Amino acid sequence: MTSETASAAPDRAPAEKKIVRKAIGPRLRIVFNIMLVLLALIAANSAYLIGVKTLEWWTHQTYQDYFYICMFLMHIIVGLMIVVPFLAFGILHMRNTKDRKIRRTVNIGYALFAVCIVILLSGFALVRIEGVLDLKHPAARATMYWAHVACPIVGLWLYWLHRLVGPKMRWKQGLAFGGLASAAALMMIVLQSQDPRQWNAVGPESGTEYFKPSLARTSSGKFIPAKTLDMNQYCLKCHQDSHKEWSDSVHRFSSFNNPMYLASVAETRELSLKRDGSVKASRWCAGCHDPVPFFSGAFDDPDFDMLNHPTSQSGITCTVCHAVTHVNSSEGNADFTIEEPQHYPFAHSDNELLQWVNNQLVKAKPSFHKKTFLKPLHKSAEFCSSCHKVNLPYELNHYREWLRGQNHHDSWLLSGVSGHGARSFYYPPEAQNNCNECHMPTHASDDFGAQVFDESGELKIHNHLFPSANTAMAWLRDREDIVKAHQDFLNGVMRVDLFGIRKGGTIDGELVAPIGANVPTLQPGERYLLETVIRTLKMGHHFTQGTSDSNEIWLEVTAKSGDRIVGVSGQMHDDNSVDPWSHFVNTFMLDRFGNRIDRRNAQDIFVPLYSHQIPPGAGQTVHYSLQVPDDVNAPIDVTVRLLYRKFDSTYMEIVDKSLTAMKAEPIRGHVDGEPYRNELPITVLAEDHVTFPVQGVADVAATPEADDGFPEWQRWNDYGIGMLLKGKAELKQAAEAFRKVEELGRYDGPLNLARVLLQEAGDGQLDEAVAAVKRASEHTDPAAPPWTLAWLSGVLNTQQGYHKQAEENFRQVLNYRTADTVRRGFDFSRDYVVNNLLGQAIFTQATNIRGERRADERRSRLEEAVAVFRRTLKDDSENVDAHHNLAQLYSLLGDTELSAEHRRLHTKYKPDDTARGQAVGIARKKYPAANAAAEPLVIYELKVQ
Repeated sequence: MTSETASAAPDRAPAEKKIVRKAIGPRLRIVFNIMLVLLALIAANSAYLIGVKTLEWWTHQTYQDYFYICMFLMHIIVGLMIVVPFLAFGILHMRNTKDRKIRRTVNIGYALFAVCIVILLSGFALVRIEGVLDLKHPAARATMYWAHVACPIVGLWLYWLHRLVGPKMRWKQGLAFGGLASAAALMMIVLQSQDPRQWNAVGPESGTEYFKPSLARTSSGKFIPAKTLDMNQYCLKCHQDSHKEWSDSVHRFSSFNNPMYLASVAETRELSLKRDGSVKASRWCAGCHDPVPFFSGAFDDPDFDMLNHPTSQSGITCTVCHAVTHVNSSEGNADFTIEEPQHYPFAHSDNELLQWVNNQLVKAKPSFHKKTFLKPLHKSAEFCSSCHKVNLPYELNHYREWLRGQNHHDSWLLSGVSGHGARSFYYPPEAQNNCNECHMPTHASDDFGAQVFDESGELKIHNHLFPSANTAMAWLRDREDIVKAHQDFLNGVMRVDLFGIRKGGTIDGELVAPIGANVPTLQPGERYLLETVIRTLKMGHHFTQGTSDSNEIWLEVTAKSGDRIVGVSGQMHDDNSVDPWSHFVNTFMLDRFGNRIDRRNAQDIFVPLYSHQIPPGAGQTVHYSLQVPDDVNAPIDVTVRLLYRKFDSTYMEIVDKSLTAMKAEPIRGHVDGEPYRNELPITVLAEDHVTFPVQGVADVAATPEADDGFPEWQRWNDYGIGMLLKGKAELKQAAEAFRKVEELGRYDGPLNLARVLLQEAGDGQLDEAVAAVKRASEHTDPAAPPWTLAWLSGVLNTQQGYHKQAEENFRQVLNYRTADTVRRGFDFSRDYVVNNLLGQAIFTQATNIRGERRADERRSRLEEAVAVFRRTLKDDSENVDAHHNLAQLYSLLGDTELSAEHRRLHTKYKPDDTARGQAVGIARKKYPAANAAAEPLVIYELKVQ
């Protein structure tokens, strides 16, 4: 070593020592330990929550309950408590280790921190904090949920990799603690699995005594507190759009807040109290109309204040519909079970903070809430039918044990619209499989419960206004927007067609039709019959249904020559009432003394004088006699309008007087001391107009054929259907119409001609009907519905005594399945009329089996017929034909007990053929206009003003 080198060495500065921070210092370890405790708690809690969900998936039962929701609340609380210590630990730990040389471990740490951030953010997203982060789209929520579930697994793996470098992991302590937490979670799951949540409970039979003659019951057999059933403001917090629509719906105004119902039920309660000493008979109304006072027990009080009691204005609340847990039968009359729904913690709290916590719980964990309040049955027609199908029991009318009332359900079920009726005149491209598809159409919404219903991917809800036809309630509330919503719904539902004229003014006169581009010329001084057809288009049940005795639907016909009126029908009088000699599409119902049921007095209903209801996908023909004046000097313009007003003037005046007597709030239009003037909105459902040239009149004008999308064959077909449905009086004219349809190349012609010939039912007609069905079956463009062909063939084979072939035909109908029918939603196995025909064909063949050697074969066939008729009772438990046949079948099988039971039920449901006599005779004298409308053949005179 040189001297220079030796002397230079002391002058070199020593290297600066780098400070290395501990990864987890003493203070940070406190934070770390706190975080570990919280993580251990949430891990055990998560194991329990996931375990319950797994158990539900495995067993297809529900185990979530109040305790489960409390544990979920704990999950949120602990999750929130972790945020601060986690962020503090993570940031400081990363600062302490950012310069470590083992970059793989550092980078894994960064990845672990990022995964934990995803866990926290996905948790926040699932909680849905109003105004901050409100994730609603199902796909987005599903993404967040699975991120929240999967990331902890990824995090555990990353933590293990991260800890491969560093202090030795304390496996024994960790496994001991993890085992203890898992055991605790497992024990809770095992205990919870012993008591699955029972859905769709029917409820005890003993509980029905509280509610008869309504068939409703509660799941516990006890009353339900009114506050539980009347929680609309609670629902409003998350379902603003649905609540707004419901608040204007007729469901909302179903009870004593509806003036028309108030007047009617007040009379029923008064009559029941005088007659029976209690108001129990009016329970029949309450099961559907007054659920809150009814199920809470207040309704039975004779002194119940219908105007001021807190529950009297509730109507059908959100909870009432959504707390129904089971539809008990197909009878209607509110035959459902309702339960007291299980709410999340703090639902009934008055504390704003606790209410907020409750709301966050529901939003963060909506599955149990949804399952509680939205069950598969809510999507079924049977759910709606529990109130929209009724019968009148003895307790109400003291007449019969059972009398048919309104019945939307069976009318829909047996129609082509539902895809279940095999005997319809028309079929839609796709079936409407439930009521909601028409009366709860979907629309865009950002409600909490909004879902994706179609390929648009847009969030939507079902319309809870339930648009239909009750414009009266909205008008009385001065809500023109709601009136318009109902009127918009009615647009295109009906059609009216000035189809043709008959010369001479008689039904047998020469027919000139259809009126189109070539309008016939009228002769001065001659009489003509204007042939008008009403047709149901977008109607899934009879028109009109429901309150068909008070619905006011009529045809207004005006014939003018220049400014001169030459004939009118269906005009309104000065007091705004409709001329009683008009053609009404209604039911003229009578009490047992021949008085019209004119005030919705259900307790007095006895028998109809006539029913002008029109089935879905069918027509009604109306004849008008027009006398052309000798001195007419201008073409004759004829306008026909089908008009609708929810309630007639007689009923509205009764309502006005009733409310005045009970000192209720007067209805809109009330004037003290004056008769009520019916100003309810009048809706034009359909109209048609034709200008007829007149011989010898210079200014000849003709109405060009309207391009309305209804071809000539269909107009002929509708005309024939309208006459066919009237019965024997106009079968000749119906046959002529259907022969014309056949000439125009449609299968409908011979197919419907066969229906006419079957009604005439002579031997020659049967042979001709067979030939007509054969001709219909030969059509290919388009082809006749095979199911309808099979039904008609079966009926014809039955008429001709070929019961084995008839059986094959009816089985073909009920079992008909193709790719096309599946796509269109058709299933004819539920057509219980055809099912009964099958049962009768089997029954007849069984009775023809003779001899001891064939006794087993005979018994087997009888039992087969029993099974068929019992299948009918699943859809229509009140079916009189099924009970009649079952009574006979069980008698032949030696089961006297079941035979007697079905004989009793047959007697119960069989129409009273003797009821019409005296009541109808009195009514025919008392109501001359209704008497004329009840005739088999009705011709309305166009009067000259």
